[in-house]
Amino acid sequence: MTGQIYHVGLTVSNMEQSIAFYRDILGLTFLGEILMEGKETETLFQRKGCRARVAYLNGSDELHMPPVELIQFLDLEIENTKSDLFCTSISELCFYTKDIEKMYNHLLEHHVECLSAPQDFDFTASGFGKSRAFYFKDKDGIILEMMQPL
Repeated sequence: MTGQIYHVGLTVSNMEQSIAFYRDILGLTFLGEILMEGKETETLFQRKGCRARVAYLNGSDELHMPPVELIQFLDLEIENTKSDLFCTSISELCFYTKDIEKMYNHLLEHHVECLSAPQDFDFTASGFGKSRAFYFKDKDGIILEMMQPL
């Protein structure tokens, strides 16, 4: 009954700042933006008077690659909670790269908080192969991952 992932949504505090981060630093393509408002939006988000700016960015033109959906709620106070890998929630959003060292250095040059240098993993025995990965944070402190399959 359920098909592919359609998009992955992230609530952000500042749309311009977040678009700039995902587009200019991570290199995703800005696909467009919509304004959600009205009765349906209030019902969907379960908030009276809810209005939201929603932007879409993607790193691929392939249909099976879901875009990142950035949501900024307007006229509502948003709680900025600290992302934590050890709490029940979406723990991180992972991006693919062909050159993890280059991407890691690129992020450091742009003063992006990286939680570690790239680490090597070998899950060949479990059928998942080898990879290099590290975690980093966006401008709202949302934890993201960069991975290079080897």
